[in-house]
Amino acid sequence: MIDTHTLLFDGADWDFDRVWRAYDAIEAIAKGELGLDTYPNQIEVITAEQMLDAYSSIGLPLMYKHWSFGKRFAQDETLYRRGMRGLAYEIVINSSPCISYIMEENSMAMQTLVIAHAAFGHNHFFRNNALFRQWTDAKGILDYMEFAKGFITRAEERYGHALVERVLDAAHALMNHGVHRYPRKRGYDLRQEQEREKERQAYFEQTYNDLWRTVPKSASTYQGGRELAERKKRLRLPEENILYFLEKSAPKLAPWQREILRIVRNVSQYFYPQKQTKVMNEGCATMVHYHILNKLHQRGQISDGTFMEILHSHTNVVFQPGFDDPRYGGINPYALGFGMMEDIKRICEQPTAEDREWFPEFAGNDDPWGTLRSAWADYRDESFIQQYLSPALIRKMRLFQVHNDYDAPDMQVTAIHNERGYREVRKALARSYDLSRQECDIQIVDVDLAGDRRLVLQHRVANGILLDEDEAILVLRHIANLWGYEVRLVEVDAETDMTLREYDDVAPTINLA
Repeated sequence: MIDTHTLLFDGADWDFDRVWRAYDAIEAIAKGELGLDTYPNQIEVITAEQMLDAYSSIGLPLMYKHWSFGKRFAQDETLYRRGMRGLAYEIVINSSPCISYIMEENSMAMQTLVIAHAAFGHNHFFRNNALFRQWTDAKGILDYMEFAKGFITRAEERYGHALVERVLDAAHALMNHGVHRYPRKRGYDLRQEQEREKERQAYFEQTYNDLWRTVPKSASTYQGGRELAERKKRLRLPEENILYFLEKSAPKLAPWQREILRIVRNVSQYFYPQKQTKVMNEGCATMVHYHILNKLHQRGQISDGTFMEILHSHTNVVFQPGFDDPRYGGINPYALGFGMMEDIKRICEQPTAEDREWFPEFAGNDDPWGTLRSAWADYRDESFIQQYLSPALIRKMRLFQVHNDYDAPDMQVTAIHNERGYREVRKALARSYDLSRQECDIQIVDVDLAGDRRLVLQHRVANGILLDEDEAILVLRHIANLWGYEVRLVEVDAETDMTLREYDDVAPTINLA
C-alpha cells in the first residue's frame, strides 16, 4: 500500500528506491484514475554521453553503425559541451516492454516528471493509437534491431566496410521514400525476420532475376498503350515506396544488399506514425504528467519545492512565443497538444453555449479522460485538430491564417480568430500537419525493359513548388547506383499533368555488385 500522506522523497538526490516509490505512486494514478493502458515498462538510467549517443542513432537501441550517426554525435556533443544546447530529460522507445531512458544527471523531481511523461503518457499513446497499432510491431522491434545490427556487421566482415557503407548511404538518402502509406496485410511480425531472410535468399537463388532473363530484345515489342499498361501491371507501377521497388526489382543487387534496403525501410516505417502524431503524442504525455503530478502534490506526496521545480520545467515545455516574438519558430507541438487536451477536459466538465454548439457529442459529458482516450486512439494530428480545435482555444492562442504569395510584396491575413475565421483557421492549421502536403509526391512510373532499362520517376508538383535541383540530382545518383542503370526524373503539375521540368538522365557512379 502507498501512503498518500507521506512525501515520496525529499531533496534533489535520487536512488533506485525513491525512483520505484515514485513509479508505484504514478502508476496507481495513471491506471486507477486516468484509465491508462500501457505496455510493461523498462526504465534505464543513462549518462549524458549515452543520451547523446541515443540521439545520434535516432533513439533506437541496438542500432547498426553508420558514419552519419557518428557525425551527428560529434555535432551534438560539441554544442552540448559549449553550453549551446541542452539535452532531453528522456527518450522513450515504442516497444514492448516500453523502454524509457532517464539521465543520471536529473534531479529526483525530474525523474518523477519523466516517468509520468514517458513511461505512462507516451507508453499509453504508443499502445493504443491506431496508427501505431497498424504500422509498428512493438513486441518485435527490439529483436529485429538485434538481427539488423548483426546482419550488417556480418555483411561488413564478408563484403567489406566500404561496400556496405555505400549501400547504406543510398538507402538513408531514400528513407523518406521507403514507407508504405496505405495499409497492407501483415502476415508476419518483425521477430520472424531472421528466418524470413534465409527464406528470401534461398528463393532468390532459385529464381535469380527471372524478370530480367525474360525481357524482350526488341524495343518494338513494347509500343502502344496496351503494352505500357501490361508492363506497369507486371512491375506493379506506379510505386511510391522507392526503397521497396528497388529491393524487389533492382536487377544487379545481391540478396544481402536487398536485405539492407529492407532493414532501412523497416526502420523508416517504424517512425512513420510518429511523424503524423507529434502534436497528439507530446500533448498526451504532457497532459498525463501534468495531472498526475498535480494529484501527487494535492495528496502531499511531493513537496512544494519539488512541485515548483516540475512546474518550471512544464511551463518551459508548453511555452508558445507570439508571432512577433524573436523566439518564434512556429507552433510548439507541446503547447498546441497540451492546450487542446486541457480544452477538451474543460468542455467535458464546464462547457459554454458555444462549446455545446461546436461539440455536442461530448460537451458536458463529465468524462474527460474517456473522451481523451478515445481521441488518442482514433486520430492523428491533422484529423485531431480538424475535429477538436475549439473557437475558445483559437482565441486564447490568437491564431490567424496568412496567405503568402511568392510574387506579392506583402503577406495577406485571410482569417483571424473571430466568428467568420474559426473554421478557416482550424482547416488551415490541420492541413499544415498533413504529411501529403509536407512531403513531395515522387513515384516510379515506368521502366524501359526493352531498351536500356532506364528507370523513370515522376514528381507530382503541388502548389508550383519544384524540387531543389542540386539535391534532387544527388538523390537520383543514389537511386541510379542501386538500380544499376540510368534514372530519369520528370516533374509534372499535379492538377494539369503538364511537364514543368525534366532532368537529364543520371547514370550510376559506383558499382555495387
